[in-house]
Amino acid sequence: MLKHVVLAAGLVLGSTAVMAQNQGQPNGLPEPPGISSELAPRFQRYVVEQRPTSYTYDQPVIVGTTLPAIGVTYYAIPQEYGVSSDYFYTVVNNRPVLVEPGTRRIVQVID
Repeated sequence: MLKHVVLAAGLVLGSTAVMAQNQGQPNGLPEPPGISSELAPRFQRYVVEQRPTSYTYDQPVIVGTTLPAIGVTYYAIPQEYGVSSDYFYTVVNNRPVLVEPGTRRIVQVID
């Protein structure tokens, strides 16, 4: 009997931990860094107003692409967009993208 109680307690505790981990997104994956879909149009307008130079890139501009070390200019993202100060934005092929500066990897393409 004690064995069943311990097993049941373990199952309850284990499922509670999984539920807590899965609260970032409905599919249980952690929330990706970036600008929310609600703020994306406003951020696009902000970028247009700032008039940054667009970097021309001959590869697909998608999440995971690593940008070249030379020639790309990065800009700070204003706090009002809710993005960690660990990320910057740039414009590639006239599309705003968020970049992880240490790796130069695109983490979000703003469409």
